[in-house]
This record gives sequence, structure tokens and C-alpha cells, in this order.
Amino acid sequence: MAHFRARLALLSSAAALTAVQLFGAQPAAAADYQWVALGDSYTAGVIHSAGDTVEIPRDGCERTDRSYPQVIDRDLGALFDLTNVSCGAATIENVTDTPQNPIGRHLPPISEDPDYPFPPVPPQSQAVDADTDVITVGVGGNTLGFADILAKCPQLGGESNGTGTPCKDALGPGIQARLDKVSKEYDRMLAALHERAPKAKILAVSYPTIVPEDTTKCTYGDHTKFGTITQGDLAWLRTGVLEPLNRAIEKSAGTQATASFVDIYTSSRNHSVCDDAKWVEGFLTLPDQLSFVHPNALGHRNAADHVEETMLNVIAPS
Repeated sequence: MAHFRARLALLSSAAALTAVQLFGAQPAAAADYQWVALGDSYTAGVIHSAGDTVEIPRDGCERTDRSYPQVIDRDLGALFDLTNVSCGAATIENVTDTPQNPIGRHLPPISEDPDYPFPPVPPQSQAVDADTDVITVGVGGNTLGFADILAKCPQLGGESNGTGTPCKDALGPGIQARLDKVSKEYDRMLAALHERAPKAKILAVSYPTIVPEDTTKCTYGDHTKFGTITQGDLAWLRTGVLEPLNRAIEKSAGTQATASFVDIYTSSRNHSVCDDAKWVEGFLTLPDQLSFVHPNALGHRNAADHVEETMLNVIAPS
């Protein structure tokens, strides 16, 4: 990461020097590269621990100012002109070609959003065109149905009094079909993005570590962690759901010549929901904020570091 920071400083200095040489004391010229950020809530930010909502008036997508696209925009704004159309609850199809009805923070009966309902937003790919140089995309979890799994597992874990693997037993047989759907739709999305932006480099961003390898860190019944999901089911969520999801994304990225995979899972291994230095919040963030297992500002900062490094490498290989 030190090498990356040195390159970042060098490129930023070069951009500033060029502006001074060309324009004297005038404001800097427009950024050199057009960048479009696509994705779901793990890109958009959504939760309070990932900052304040950027859009005024709100559109229901809940892009926040400490999400990784906005962090990168502050770091690399002299080089990249950001268009951020990521949206909470987006599926792969919402990125590719299907309009989305954003939900904001409307999750009854848990929370009511006073601005709900929101008007539909167009497919995110419509923000991409022939002038786009870089596309970042973080999506797939909602196509897999991860939120639904997270909603079901605590119920089953409570019914089993914290023992066994009731969620794996109920949902495990259908996971491969879900993963196959992710792979098929991800391939189609990458092809569509390449068709709309033939010169663009596409960066497929993984999901971070959410469940630790040592699930005994996850106190049963603690809703700042995983509530009443059993330790056995947490182990299954890690090895049978989340890690295969990232592998599916990596495999799809490997089939597209203009795409690269950005791994943020490895660097976040010791910063799961159940670690003291967490980069992903649990179901709740104290005192009373609904987080429903999403990255906080620290998690987005880590994602930003890795995405930035890859962005710089694709425009100016070292």
C-alpha cells in the first residue's frame, strides 16, 4: 500500500503541475478520465455508519458521502470525473437493463421512510457511454438473495435455540442454482457494459469479509453482530455462500478481456462483523441504527484503497 500511496501522490502532483503549466493560476482543468460507479448498497453506502446521504433531494438509492466512490472522488478527483449511479438493493439486472424502484430506508415494520415511495431510476448502465474510461461495479448479492438469507437465518436459529445448521439445512440445497444465476447475469452485464463503452476498463469489485473464520467471536443473540444465527450457519454463510459469490464474480471478470477483479475480501479478513475492529456492521449499530450487515466508513476506506490502486494501474500501468 505504501507503493500505491507514493504513486497516488506522484500522479496527483503531476496533474496539479500540468494544470499550472497550462493555465497558470487558473482553476484546474477537467479530469482526464470519465469514471462511472455502478453497484448495490455495498457500493452506495446506505447506512448511517457510511456517512450522510449525498443526493438532495433524495432519490432513494442512499448514496452516502463516505462510501468508496465518494472517497475515491475526493482522492482522485483531479484525474477522474465521477458519475455515481449505484443504488441500494440493486440487482445485476438493475445494473444491466432493468429500471429499479429504490426503497430508501423504508423497511417496515422496522423503519418507515418519510420520502417513500421514490420514482423509478433507470438501469445503471445508461450512465455508461463511448466516452467512459473506467467502470467500477460491485453487485451480485441481491441477485443471490443474500438479504433474504440474512432475514431467514436468525428466525431459524432462534427456533433451534442456537444449535445446529437450520438455515443451511433449509436453504443450502438451492444455493448452487442462485450462484449459477449470478454467473449468468454477471456475464451478460459485463458484455452489455463493454458494448456501451468499448474502450472502458471494467473493475469488478468483490464483497468484503463479513463472517470471521472463528465464528465463536459471534455472540449468539447479539444484534450488533448476527443476532440469533447459529455458529454453524455462520460458517456455512462464509464458506458456502459469500466466498462462492466472490469466486463467481472473479470468474466472470476473467472471461471479459477488458475486466479486472478487485479483491477486498482478503484485506478485510480480520475486520468482520464479529471482530473488535469491524469494517462491516451487524444487524444494528448502537445505539439504535439499523445496519443490516453493511460496510461502515472504515470498510469503504479499505475498498477505496484497493479500487484506487487498480484504477491507477489500468490508466497508467507501473
